[in-house]
Amino acid sequence: MTRPDVPATAAPRSGPLPFPAHLRDTGRTLVMGVVNVTPDSFSDGGRWFTPGAAVAHGLELADQGADLLDVGGESTRPGARRVPVEDELARVLPVVEELTARGLAVSVDTTRAQVARAAVERGAVLVNDVSGGLADDAMAGVVAETGVAYVAMHWRGHADVMDDLDDYDDVVADVRAELAQRVATLRAAGVRDEQVVLDPGLGFAKPGASNWPLLARLPELVADGFPVLVGASRKRFLGHLLTRPDGTPAPPLARDRATAAVSALAAASGAWCVRVHEVAGSADAVRVAAAWRSAGAVGDAAGGTARE
Repeated sequence: MTRPDVPATAAPRSGPLPFPAHLRDTGRTLVMGVVNVTPDSFSDGGRWFTPGAAVAHGLELADQGADLLDVGGESTRPGARRVPVEDELARVLPVVEELTARGLAVSVDTTRAQVARAAVERGAVLVNDVSGGLADDAMAGVVAETGVAYVAMHWRGHADVMDDLDDYDDVVADVRAELAQRVATLRAAGVRDEQVVLDPGLGFAKPGASNWPLLARLPELVADGFPVLVGASRKRFLGHLLTRPDGTPAPPLARDRATAAVSALAAASGAWCVRVHEVAGSADAVRVAAAWRSAGAVGDAAGGTARE
């Protein structure tokens, strides 16, 4: 990887980079490293708020094994307030520009069509929209026009109200049905199926136990035919699982080993990508899962031959 002392710059691009072939068929689950360019992230608020610090962090995550770097300029933690679009653009675009200039695959974490378009023009290969297009009606049109890969996450409302929306008959069936509605809207706008990645939205309108059935039944989501992104990293439901002796949930930075365990299980269940803050553990975990699945496939084939 080229890491010059003087930050590289890049002129805005006329369109997205082609979705890299190595991100389509790797033989294993991908690892997306989180680059929060915000002062108020629930897990690492303010540590990489300046563009220079965010770029350095992105390069570090890439060295640790991240296949994609997810750059976001607006916190979606529970209770977070929205930031002006001008602030989000100022936070995100310099970081996207610098990281793509170094040949890294970058996604932009945004719910705004204006930010998505500007990031794609600067080389982002994926738009990671936690609202699945519900926060901005113009998003589907931007995705269709640019041809960029797009993560549609399950979402029911912004961060200030989402905890009040945890109401499901069958969380897996309901999430699948609501994601199917998002896919229908994207198709109607001209988005091609091969652009779409689905995300069950762990932690969004799911503050607690509702997350576990989505993980346990992840193969049902995978079976719907779209790549699936899993974002469990450092989330509250892991903190509650790891409650300390005094009854307090484990803090975000103490949830990385549990996150890596989820990464391994999600990879074994067929997830396309896991989104994580601490990359090294999950990079190892997805490779273990790939070896496990590969050995199982060989064993199944051998067993089938022997029985015949």
